[in-house]
Amino acid sequence: MSEASGAQATAPKGRNTRQKRIVEQMLTGREDFVSAQELHQLIVDAGESVSLATVYRILQAQQQDGLVDVLRTADGEALYRKCADPGHHHHLVCRRCGAAEEVQAPTVEKWADRIAAEYGYTEIEHTIEVFGLCPRCSAAD
Repeated sequence: MSEASGAQATAPKGRNTRQKRIVEQMLTGREDFVSAQELHQLIVDAGESVSLATVYRILQAQQQDGLVDVLRTADGEALYRKCADPGHHHHLVCRRCGAAEEVQAPTVEKWADRIAAEYGYTEIEHTIEVFGLCPRCSAAD
């Protein structure tokens, strides 16, 4: 898993291009994580022209700037989501529909700090994603 969840949001670097604005617009308000390919298809379906390679570059830059979180699926695919909380947080993710909730976990933070100190580690980072079924998908069963 990537540590984008722990990155602090910063002002976007570089120019504010049309392509960046389109990617930003497509990510804004989404409740679920989306792959670069899915995002590219949404952009195409909206009648915009941005190459898949450009979508990848923008998402990678936004991840580095702390503007999007990245979640890795079991098969290693990267999924992206613009998070409302720019500070360090974790996610509760529905395995079925992909809906995600941002959650704080102070107990986990204390545990990570304690374990790192116990073993003499510094500058620690961690990511925790919890997967399950959201209430809507559970009710559908």
